[in-house]
Amino acid sequence: MEGPPRTLIHLLLLLLCIASKCLGGASGLNSTQMVTLKVDASPKLARKIPDTFLGVFFEEMGHGGAGGIWAELVSNRGFEAGGPNTPSNIDPWLIVGDDSSVYVETDRSSCFSRNIVALRMEVLCNDCPAGGVGIYNPGFWGMPYVWTRRGSLIIQALLKYWFCRVAGDSKWIKVEKKLVAKGTNRTSRLQITSKKKGTVWLDQVSLMPADTYKGHGFRKGLVSMLMDLKPRFLRFPGGCFVEGGWLRNAFRWRQSIGPWEERPGHFGDCWQYWTDDGLGYYEFLLLSEDIGAAPIWVFNNGISYNDEVNTATIAPFVKNLLEAVRIRHGALLEPKWGIPKPFPVKYVAIGNEDCERKFYRGNYLKFYNAIREVYPDIQLISNCDGSSGPLDHPADIYDFHVYADAKTLFSMKSTFDKSPRSGPKAFVSEYAVWKTDAGRGTLLAALAEAAFLTGLEKNSDAVEMACHAPLFVNDDIEKKWNPDVIVFNTWQHYGTPSYWMQKLFRESSGAMVHPTTTISSGSSADSLAASAITWKDSENNDSFLRVKARLRSVLIPEALVQIVNFGSDAIRVAISTAGLQATIDVLRSTATVLTSTAVMDENSFSNPNK
Repeated sequence: MEGPPRTLIHLLLLLLCIASKCLGGASGLNSTQMVTLKVDASPKLARKIPDTFLGVFFEEMGHGGAGGIWAELVSNRGFEAGGPNTPSNIDPWLIVGDDSSVYVETDRSSCFSRNIVALRMEVLCNDCPAGGVGIYNPGFWGMPYVWTRRGSLIIQALLKYWFCRVAGDSKWIKVEKKLVAKGTNRTSRLQITSKKKGTVWLDQVSLMPADTYKGHGFRKGLVSMLMDLKPRFLRFPGGCFVEGGWLRNAFRWRQSIGPWEERPGHFGDCWQYWTDDGLGYYEFLLLSEDIGAAPIWVFNNGISYNDEVNTATIAPFVKNLLEAVRIRHGALLEPKWGIPKPFPVKYVAIGNEDCERKFYRGNYLKFYNAIREVYPDIQLISNCDGSSGPLDHPADIYDFHVYADAKTLFSMKSTFDKSPRSGPKAFVSEYAVWKTDAGRGTLLAALAEAAFLTGLEKNSDAVEMACHAPLFVNDDIEKKWNPDVIVFNTWQHYGTPSYWMQKLFRESSGAMVHPTTTISSGSSADSLAASAITWKDSENNDSFLRVKARLRSVLIPEALVQIVNFGSDAIRVAISTAGLQATIDVLRSTATVLTSTAVMDENSFSNPNK
């Protein structure tokens, strides 16, 4: 007769540490000193972490969208970046030929009512050069063309543009043409040339790779990086990008939907570059769905850095918001909106970092009451910090942002220890080590951020969600912010140590967190941060399903202990567990260590996994 069934727990040790000195002020430790980490795994003391605990935050900065995850290769495709007053600057477009053979300027003759600027190109030569004359676009620091064969497949891109010719029929005509790479070049450019004398108008020139993720327009490699983090939510589209330096330059959802040719684009004055808004409201919702994340929409509440709308006149903004949220009911399915299906919008953030602004509370209450009346199930997020006391206005969740040096962020692992357990919960929607300690993405930064996350796990009855910021940066730009989680150029990408740290925490959402205690005869415990969770691993369904079927209602969990050593020397750690309802499978247990020989080490394109 078989004995009673046993449940096995796989023990995964995630160790984040350094082999050299971490901080000048860190405690000196003897490498022979022992620290005991006690884990109380009894079910009665376990607490479930929210299912939406860890996610990602996308902001259009560092060309993370335009020239980044949005795969459009043409920069300033509609010639609108120079503004509505013509003739205007057409950067980065340049001419092929010289001034004696071709003349170009913008005018207001486009067939699109929302973006009226078009480019007039006059070919002046009768005997033009062999390659013709015209214009070219370098893209976002080069267009990567890759020739490869997979059976009969050749990598392609789809060129779309509109043109109008003076001679004969002067109607605007849409042209589509597949371009096939005949070689590999990482810094190619798109040229539109002619050998015939005459005048044409061009507008809305797009070149989109044929192999985007699911055909949705997203760069595959960058989407894969996001999916590997298993994010439970996507906060978008900012940040400062939502506010704008001035309200006239704030992100407008309505101008970012519909056919791509009709989107006017706008100048993001916070980060000082033009976006054509091909990556718009619908695309953000689509990206959320693609990576399996709940969308968290941050909308403008009538406030920018330099101006704001008086609460007495905020009604049009409120109406505009309610129309956007109707997408969850399929209210924007008309062809003119270009949104083919409903999307679940369960979270909206009323503004960004505006708590101290004059009209924030008045505007906030107008939005809050209007949304609550029509959509009582939507979770509403306030900009005001409620970590140390109750808010003076209603909210479901409140924002908490922190950017600090490494030592400060490490110490902030206890920030929410005494936060209220009733009322709104925290959304740590922006956290990171920055400035000197951050470099361009250092191990030191990742260690401090990991320690901070262990504190959020332990306080997940007061913290609903958390995400790092910023997410993406194009390495070719003059950076405005350091560090970022994922670095890329036209054809490569890598994760900073902060990325790999987040990957180690990717099972936290929905897991069970258990109490831990560190015991040491010296001060070594002060430099350690640790947490322990158990969860059911969906990636090993085959083996676990067999056991589950045999044990009927018994599901096999995984156990995860995360340890961060923020001290200057190695520490021997002994782990003891109490209250386990299962046996540890020693043979299948693993240890993963995120470390390096120097605290300021960074990854790079040449050494992406240093």
